[in-house]
Amino acid sequence: MNSHVPIERLDAPASRTRHALDPLTPAEIESVIALVRADGRIGVTPRFWGIALDEDVARHLPADASRPVRLVVMNPLAHAAWEVTGWTATAADAARLHSWTPVDAKRPGVSSEEARAVGRAVRADAGVLAALAARGITDAAQVWVDPESITGFEPEGLTERRLSWATLWYVENPEDNGYSRPIPGLVPIVDLETLEVVKIEDHGVTPIPPEIGNYGSGAWGPDREVSALDIVQPNGPGFEIDGHRVSWQNWTFRIGFTHREGLVLHDIAYTDAGKTRSVLRRASINEMYVPYLDPDPTAYRKNFFDWGEYGAGPLTSSLELGCDCLGEIRYFDAHALNGDGEVFTIKNAICLHEEDDSVLWRHVNGRTRNSEVRRSRKLVISAFATVANYDYGFYWTLHQDGAVELEVKLTGILSVSGIDDGHTAHHGRMVAPNVQAPIHQHYFGVRLDTAIDGEINRLVEVYAESEPDDSLNPWGNACRMVETPILDEANGGRRADPSRALHWRVESESTDNRFGDRTAYRLSIGDTTNLFVKPGSIVERKAPFVAKHLWATPYDPAERFIAGEFPNQAPLEAEGVTAWQAANRSLDGAKLVLWPVLGVHHYPRPEEWPIMPVARIGLRLEPDGFFDRNPSLDVPAGVPVSHCAHHGDGKCDC
Repeated sequence: MNSHVPIERLDAPASRTRHALDPLTPAEIESVIALVRADGRIGVTPRFWGIALDEDVARHLPADASRPVRLVVMNPLAHAAWEVTGWTATAADAARLHSWTPVDAKRPGVSSEEARAVGRAVRADAGVLAALAARGITDAAQVWVDPESITGFEPEGLTERRLSWATLWYVENPEDNGYSRPIPGLVPIVDLETLEVVKIEDHGVTPIPPEIGNYGSGAWGPDREVSALDIVQPNGPGFEIDGHRVSWQNWTFRIGFTHREGLVLHDIAYTDAGKTRSVLRRASINEMYVPYLDPDPTAYRKNFFDWGEYGAGPLTSSLELGCDCLGEIRYFDAHALNGDGEVFTIKNAICLHEEDDSVLWRHVNGRTRNSEVRRSRKLVISAFATVANYDYGFYWTLHQDGAVELEVKLTGILSVSGIDDGHTAHHGRMVAPNVQAPIHQHYFGVRLDTAIDGEINRLVEVYAESEPDDSLNPWGNACRMVETPILDEANGGRRADPSRALHWRVESESTDNRFGDRTAYRLSIGDTTNLFVKPGSIVERKAPFVAKHLWATPYDPAERFIAGEFPNQAPLEAEGVTAWQAANRSLDGAKLVLWPVLGVHHYPRPEEWPIMPVARIGLRLEPDGFFDRNPSLDVPAGVPVSHCAHHGDGKCDC
């Protein structure tokens, strides 16, 4: 990595006042947790799963006021859990609690602290040790344990317990890639409350893969030669930061962070001709669902709600040690609550920087040979989450032409299974000796609270077809765009179809452009997938929201998550957006919430082993009648540099 930015310049400056939507501070979190700890009902060994700002109430509060929060606390000895609401402390007011609402004790998410406790319990269990010995493993310290959510696959007789099942990995040396050597056929099932191994499934001894699968520098020979590439902004960055508020070009927005969703953007707006115009009230990755499509006994249970069962916030990675961003970077720290009720800080959790983005627009006048070229730059707000073997990057991008993009980057290590000598991977690919990578999918449930020129919006589906009226199509080449307003929730689940150029338009209900059309933004979802399972299967029933590529609902502060409030060990029936649709509320002239679903079908390749090059999926919001003309006409021409001189016209295209 090459960057001239000194480390002391990487911290975002503090604001004079805290905005009501800013992420919770450690002091605020601790002020509420202290009151919860003082309540006798949580017992002597309480466990916690997240604390979050109640944004709907907080949005209307003045700066630096006490803020409303909600958190989940469990008493594992009493098989009890509660969602607790309260208010944070300020310089003027003490923290206070408001309510304790019982929650099904099985259903809160699993913290990293609980996961580590499961690992200790598995490595200490006599039955597991005997099964490991039968596979030639006599040192339990050489076994990694990944506790996995079990939703929908609870064994008979254990359905009322709070459970986890474990995948096991063999690691000879601490620096080895443990995810390259699964221990096949051995599945311990653990009671998360008592930390007992309550069942052991042993499907027979299969050879442990021989290759350690390391991927560090030099592991597969000398590194190649790579020339230096410097990102230089001699005048500093083009954005300004005030606390968590960011201004760049004509854009303004606020950076947020939650336990469940991680990075959140608030109040995205664009200033046009001196007027600030709203675009999105809120944007986040709301849920991630990862089903594995392989009947292998150590793979068929792999079906995870990574956000609802674990939480994006505590899984967010620190970016300070990597080369995740280059140039004039500004980082934002994040604070989360661990499973023991302690606040921890994720240093440099969110990255803010500008990137060159090739040509913004260009034309050569064929008669005068005069050319006009503008280079594009974009502002990127990004974060990474590490979910055991996989790493996911979330990149929100603002463009100079008024577009907003989300790109999800998938990398890390494939979750693999062991396979016996001479066997064929029918539902996956061989990636190493005795190692198969199952077919699987990744679904990202996005949440967009739209605010196109105001909070009241309308959703319209648009697709192309050949003009059916022969009188309007004498040459057979006429194409028309068919527009269908989506007026109620009964029609609020939609499917993408690139073959028909299908997209959706979100229109303002109060503002017209100079052509008399409603100002609007266009939502496009590119390459996405379907769920390839049998109807009625556990996988289908567990996550019914993946059946559509877009859902629309009217805003309701109680409807926060596409898969429901507590998906861990939830019943296999509609919760979340598919349950809300049953009310068939009107979407006409509503405060809209859109829930795009991005689906990656992952048929693994040997080239993705032992570590996976980045794969990408995303969506794009672009102005569609929001402006009266190209809004980037005011972008100045670039200054040519020496290596562009051969173009002759002094304009730089690349």
